[in-house]
Amino acid sequence: MLSYDELTFPERELWDAFPEGLRLDLRTGSPEEDRVDEGGRWGPERRVRAAVIAALLLGANATQPGAVACLRLAGARISGRLNLAGAQIVHALWLDGCWLEEPVDLLGASAHTVVISGSRVPGIEADAARIEGVLDLRRSVVESLDFSPFNHVRTALSLTDARISGGVLLSGAEINAPGGWAVAAGGLVMEGGVFCNRGFVARGEVRLLGAQLPGGLFMKGARLEGPSERGVALALDNAAASTIDLSGGFTANGTVRLRGARISDSLTFAGAVLNGPLDGHGPSLVAPRMQTVDFDFTVAHPPSGTVDLRGAQVSHLHDSEHSWPEAVELDGFVYGSIKMGEAGDRREAVGQRDSVAHRVAWIRRSPGYSPQPYEQLASWYRKAGHDDDARRVLVAKQRHRRRTLHPAARVWGHLLDTTVGYGYRPWLAGVWLLALTLLGTLSFSAGTPKPVQKGEGAPFQPFVYTLDLLIPIGGLGQRTAWYWSNGSLQWLAYLLIAFGWVLTTAIIAGVTRTVQKN
Repeated sequence: MLSYDELTFPERELWDAFPEGLRLDLRTGSPEEDRVDEGGRWGPERRVRAAVIAALLLGANATQPGAVACLRLAGARISGRLNLAGAQIVHALWLDGCWLEEPVDLLGASAHTVVISGSRVPGIEADAARIEGVLDLRRSVVESLDFSPFNHVRTALSLTDARISGGVLLSGAEINAPGGWAVAAGGLVMEGGVFCNRGFVARGEVRLLGAQLPGGLFMKGARLEGPSERGVALALDNAAASTIDLSGGFTANGTVRLRGARISDSLTFAGAVLNGPLDGHGPSLVAPRMQTVDFDFTVAHPPSGTVDLRGAQVSHLHDSEHSWPEAVELDGFVYGSIKMGEAGDRREAVGQRDSVAHRVAWIRRSPGYSPQPYEQLASWYRKAGHDDDARRVLVAKQRHRRRTLHPAARVWGHLLDTTVGYGYRPWLAGVWLLALTLLGTLSFSAGTPKPVQKGEGAPFQPFVYTLDLLIPIGGLGQRTAWYWSNGSLQWLAYLLIAFGWVLTTAIIAGVTRTVQKN
């Protein structure tokens, strides 16, 4: 137990200020001398033992009636480990511009507001902690620690299974754990939001697996440096949030992973830079089975790695001409509408010039053939009242599928495409029929056939004779009544019969949709 006589002069000042919640500021007023990164050089006049801070927070100095006790300390060099593991901390902690020699241990602790702003901290362990207020680390530099009992990876800020009723404020903070976990917050339960806006830098993976973030996650303008080799910069697997804002220059040098994440309002990457892992071998965005209402993917420039949206569901998709990389996984991706444009400028993609060609090219970025992306796109066009565009998409689907077939099936596919557009353009059959009828009529008008039986049958009519050749079912009485001694015209007659069968088969196959699907 510490006694007042054992305290140094700055520790006595802190001890006396604590009952009334007064602030003790040990800074000199000189910007050069007060730089936190030089805190290791501060002398004994600015040194406070962590044990003194812990003793005060745990009630070593009785509070003064009519005042709210609070530990407020600025510009101090704090020696020793601030060990509050498992403690019931009833007073708020405010450290500003301090330099801590050893990590802060809040493992399993219960606390009110914890503020360590503008400071240098060699790691914060707060697994399973309960904070009835905010955790404020704005403008602080938090280095990696090695003693987390829940993992064996170098970690700077550990909030695994923590519960925080207010917000987590990290804007302007720098969290460093190169090759490890900058933030480990799996199972974090929040009532407020997590704010990592402009100036926030994380070196190492930011892990929020299964986190509950009803107040949202805001990383506008943040910079994440994942592990160099195939590393993940941000992991939000199975997290639930109201909003995830990764916009305004947000930069991820590593994979952003949202596998199974559920966002009740919006997920935005407007103006973001998704570089993927630095080794260039990993995806930029992995979001299979992700669910959100608004998905804004108007990134600053195409991601360097693959974007995986397999099984994702969004109500409204916003993208631009340079949203997508060379490879996009879209199998099972479901959306209600698409709006295209840059950030802040949204317009319906349907009906725009070259809209179908642009969207089909988007689908073709998927490796291999899958029918679902085409069906989904066609469904969207159909709901928007653009049936012709929907049919163009479905024809593109069949053409893509044709590439996967064996040679004989590909030949048949080409034939269906040319004659009836796989059944989605049956009017093509009419064009072919008209052209062949005209060809036959003109050709057969130049010659005179011989009757099969003289004096019997209807007079020869080139037009009716041509139709009789082209229509394989039934008959008009001309084909069986006349034949040609002219070899070329006889061969033309055979060809028209063959074309008639092909057209009839193609029409039946297309209209009744007996063409092999998918």
